[in-house]
Amino acid sequence: MRDLGELLASGGARLGLKIGGVALAVVVLGLAAWLWLRAEDARGVAALAASADLVQQADGPQATPDARAGDYGAARGAYQIALAKGAAGSLRTLAASGVGYTWEAQKDYANAVTAYEAVARAVPAKQFYFEDALLDLARAQALAGKPVEALATYERVLKDVLDTRRAPDIRAKIAELQGRGK
Repeated sequence: MRDLGELLASGGARLGLKIGGVALAVVVLGLAAWLWLRAEDARGVAALAASADLVQQADGPQATPDARAGDYGAARGAYQIALAKGAAGSLRTLAASGVGYTWEAQKDYANAVTAYEAVARAVPAKQFYFEDALLDLARAQALAGKPVEALATYERVLKDVLDTRRAPDIRAKIAELQGRGK
């Protein structure tokens, strides 16, 4: 017993105990963080699975109108929060487009045009999502009863995105809009 007391009284032993205690605390904290992350991941996977089920039900042939309806106001609010909190880069572009999609889904085409115009102004040519931003804008303009603006936007896509794979579809939309004007 005396040897243990002498060992604990020595400076090296105390330092060793302190280091051991700190190491044990780090291990316990690391384990707790790992367990928390696993639990969060499991909740995220469960939420994703639930949303996938809802999408599948809404897309199915037996879907009721209630299953197809979405809470567009809440979705728009979430996108706007992301924008307000300083989302940057692609996340900002996609969130801003999401605002437009919610307006479009609610058939509020004037607000959809406004949202898509902001996206189209913010995304430089040759950058990710530029073509989609212009196509979203053109579609909303046509739906809002602005065929002249939609036509100009579709023509801009063909002019600014030379290698677009959607050129045949865009030309068909242009022909359709020109046919309406006659």
